[in-house]
Amino acid sequence: LSLKFGDIGNLKGLVIRFLLTTSYYQLSVQNWFSLHRLQLLYNHSIQATFNATRIYAPASYSYHCEHVSSLQRYDALLIPSSANDLSKLWEVTFIDFQIQGFNIQEGHFAYAKDCASFFSPAILMGLVMSLILLLVLAYALHMLIHLKSLDRHYECKASPAYFAQMKDNDMGHEKEPLRSSGNESYELRSQQFCKIYI
Repeated sequence: LSLKFGDIGNLKGLVIRFLLTTSYYQLSVQNWFSLHRLQLLYNHSIQATFNATRIYAPASYSYHCEHVSSLQRYDALLIPSSANDLSKLWEVTFIDFQIQGFNIQEGHFAYAKDCASFFSPAILMGLVMSLILLLVLAYALHMLIHLKSLDRHYECKASPAYFAQMKDNDMGHEKEPLRSSGNESYELRSQQFCKIYI
């Protein structure tokens, strides 16, 4: 699959060639295509060659990726094929890259297999936090199951309390003197003080 720039300024004579292969895999019971190699040609001579890694999809699908690049900051899906050629002098980056080499219908891309991993950093962090919360919940349930009921012991003691006799105020109107000048006291034996031990 060749991408020609035609007569666009300084890009005249530049061609980007995608070498695609298709294979049948028994586990998935279908054909898959993969981008095997990328070549940069200028004036019909090969300037650089990159081996492609992890760029594949079912043959009936297309492949899509936000960045396909030879730079490390974009995960470097394109790797120079040899240390001796001029590939290291080139930096290639495709933004919003989508390709389909086979089973093209009506000139439109088929459903795209995206390069995004199922275990992105955000998903991994969510899984780790969920695991921590599950462990805390399991520990709390374990503590609740093994919680022992408290034994209560009651010890009640009768403590006599003495109160001075209360005289009615109306007795002051009586003319008859009191027969006893001493204080009288009463013992309240119904009063109880309890100590509770837990």
